[in-house]
Amino acid sequence: MKRNLLSILILALLIVNIALTTVMMITVNNTSAKTAALVNDIAGVLNLEVNGPVSNYSSAGEDISLADTVTYDIAEPMTIPLAIGEDGASHFAVVSVSISMDGTDKEFKKYGVEGIASRQSLIKSEITEVFGEYTLEEARVDIDSLKKKILERLQQLFDSNFIYKVSFSEIIWQ
Repeated sequence: MKRNLLSILILALLIVNIALTTVMMITVNNTSAKTAALVNDIAGVLNLEVNGPVSNYSSAGEDISLADTVTYDIAEPMTIPLAIGEDGASHFAVVSVSISMDGTDKEFKKYGVEGIASRQSLIKSEITEVFGEYTLEEARVDIDSLKKKILERLQQLFDSNFIYKVSFSEIIWQ
């Protein structure tokens, strides 16, 4: 009789244990799903803040079709000295730059690819000056800001917005 009573007690405790485990798993799964959704929302907001507000830099190129886009690649990679950072060491960026232009713009028709190529040294100078304002740490963290500043300087150089995007096809930090 004691054995049967003990078996019934163990069975009852096992059923209670299974019920409590089920309740706990449902609660943890719901909380985990809500936490994951919250983390995704926060990551989305942080990504917007890192990239900054939509500006002329990003929206200008959205209106231009791929067929109307003309690219100019600076032939050889540029080795550019960066500003000296907190470590006191000299650092360099080796970068391949590509410039996207609106082929239908009247200013582009004025300069053309040949006009851009003939002003390559001026373009390189602007790129070097902008990179020289950044330390290695700043440049690595904020590449979009670097591209935006280079774009603004090139638009000022040509006094036009036919250049709408600057891209780095390859970048090596030293």
